[in-house]
Amino acid sequence: MTDLVLIEKSDRILTVRINRLDRKNALTHAMYTALGDALAAAEKDSDVRCVLFTGSEDCFTAGNDLGEFATGLPGAFEETPVGRFLLLLATASKPVVAAVNGPAVGIGTTMLLHCDLVFAGTNTRFQMPFANLGLCPEGGSSLLLPSWIGRPRAAELLMLGGAFTADDAARLGLINRVCEPAETEARALDACKQLANQAPAAIRATKELLNRPTLNQLKETMLAEGELFAERLKSPEASEAFRAFVEKRQPDFSSFE
Repeated sequence: MTDLVLIEKSDRILTVRINRLDRKNALTHAMYTALGDALAAAEKDSDVRCVLFTGSEDCFTAGNDLGEFATGLPGAFEETPVGRFLLLLATASKPVVAAVNGPAVGIGTTMLLHCDLVFAGTNTRFQMPFANLGLCPEGGSSLLLPSWIGRPRAAELLMLGGAFTADDAARLGLINRVCEPAETEARALDACKQLANQAPAAIRATKELLNRPTLNQLKETMLAEGELFAERLKSPEASEAFRAFVEKRQPDFSSFE
């Protein structure tokens, strides 16, 4: 277990804290392994009734560590640390809650689509800049976003890749509550405690029924996205975008077809 992901169990709640603040909680393969291990452990532990994902008062996650992901994904998507984590999250039987502040970029936004309750601070900035990086959507976002908020809005968020606020996310129905940053985690924890005190089998059955209509299609979409995402990581467009990021300039896609 990496110390960049902190795990704590208390009152039947498993808190999973992203803890790489010097790099804005950018996620590495090892961190994804730890996140996936936490979900797998929660599934098997009868003393865990709810999982809480959080970061700090200032940062949830800036997304993938581009320096590490620029080399591609190590193997078939579902067998990679990020693929395993996303599939475990999408199929979790127990409720998952998120407390989000500051940057929530890329997977920092798409992973929230699989959480049952999301609390976001007023300082949160969501963004899915996949196309801006020469990549494509992931985490089932190409399926879930159009069905939840409509194709035009989904296209705007995924193709233009601009940032949007917690108030925007609440209006779109993507989160449950907007909080003051200092209160976000406490509000989320209150919800976790309520879930942990309810009838556990009833909560699991309710979640299963909510997910049942789209689960098979979601898995299929996530695998297709993952395969294309891996291909895009090796593309000249992604290489240009990653170079531009390191050089702190805008990428130049003018020569690509």
